Amino acid sequence: MSNSSNKDFTLLCLGDSYTIGESVPLHEGFPYQTIQKIRKAGWSFAPAEVVAKTGWTTFELMAHLDKTILNQHYDFVTLLIGVNNQYRGLSITDFEKDFITLLQKAIAFASGKSKKVMVLSIPDWGLTQFAKSKNVNAEKISKDIDAFNEVCQKHAASAGCHYINITDETRQAKEHPNLLASDGLHYSAVEHEVWANFVAHKIMQ
Repeated sequence: MSNSSNKDFTLLCLGDSYTIGESVPLHEGFPYQTIQKIRKAGWSFAPAEVVAKTGWTTFELMAHLDKTILNQHYDFVTLLIGVNNQYRGLSITDFEKDFITLLQKAIAFASGKSKKVMVLSIPDWGLTQFAKSKNVNAEKISKDIDAFNEVCQKHAASAGCHYINITDETRQAKEHPNLLASDGLHYSAVEHEVWANFVAHKIMQ
């Protein structure tokens, strides 16, 4: 399907290192792979616009959005944020407040159309090679990630947005190291393609 209005569709991706595709080339991150998959299906899409930075918490993403000039509206928006809140041991109560605000901003960017917003769940870094090397409590991290994701899923559903579970996929990295990037913490192009398939499918629906 192509856009009959002769205008490219647009995608805004909000997040942190997972959205950037830390430790993989730009074209291997899920935003780029998503666009490539949709274009191959015949859609006319502009390059994805990414607002994300390694290490960002929900608060830092909000602060950046408040002082950044973006387009007023996008056809589709993704939001993947929260791992750094968990990693720093920050309050899940504060995370929830921030997440609600960020979700409202994402919906506003999508012209108020909540069905055009996709919330991706937070990956489980506790099962990575990096975490193993640091002798962290993987079970506690997994429980924390699940709790943060419950917040994401609850508010995505309440707002009428899509919730895409990528956490289960990331947990396979424990047995399949090829899903991890060279730093042993972030994810490889193989895993980013899995996420891109999920997002592209939702967009084309």
